[in-house]
Amino acid sequence: MSALFIMFQRQGRQPMVRPEKQEIEELEHRFWRMIVDKDVEGSVLMLTSESIVTGARGTVMLTHSEYRAMARQGEGMWQLKSFRLDDVKVTFPSDDVAVIAYEVTGEMEVDGEALTLKAADATTWIRKEGEWLAALHTESVLGDPFGRDRLA
Repeated sequence: MSALFIMFQRQGRQPMVRPEKQEIEELEHRFWRMIVDKDVEGSVLMLTSESIVTGARGTVMLTHSEYRAMARQGEGMWQLKSFRLDDVKVTFPSDDVAVIAYEVTGEMEVDGEALTLKAADATTWIRKEGEWLAALHTESVLGDPFGRDRLA
């Protein structure tokens, strides 16, 4: 907890929240809902022309057409049924950059079997011409930080 937050708390006040914080949280929820709804074109409209995704399989830089191809490839293998975002944090390193981080619980079907995914995610949003676009998304499956809970 920051000293500034503690100071405000002691004075009975809450720290000022940027109005864009709610907007960034809503954008993140909207992107996840598009995955549930399989709205690939809607997702593409929320991405910068090149975006980066990192996760358990490594890193990839995607153009819009590559994102579409990746989404089509995954259609037969997995489906996100529902999601919940918890412990959401948003920061603004500059007026046109926002970073949101949270824990996500996703109810999925993978290769025909039900699966609950718990991960820590973060997205960097860039404001271009008044519109927020996702430039970077990271996902780390929760568990032992050394991967010992995944050993075969």
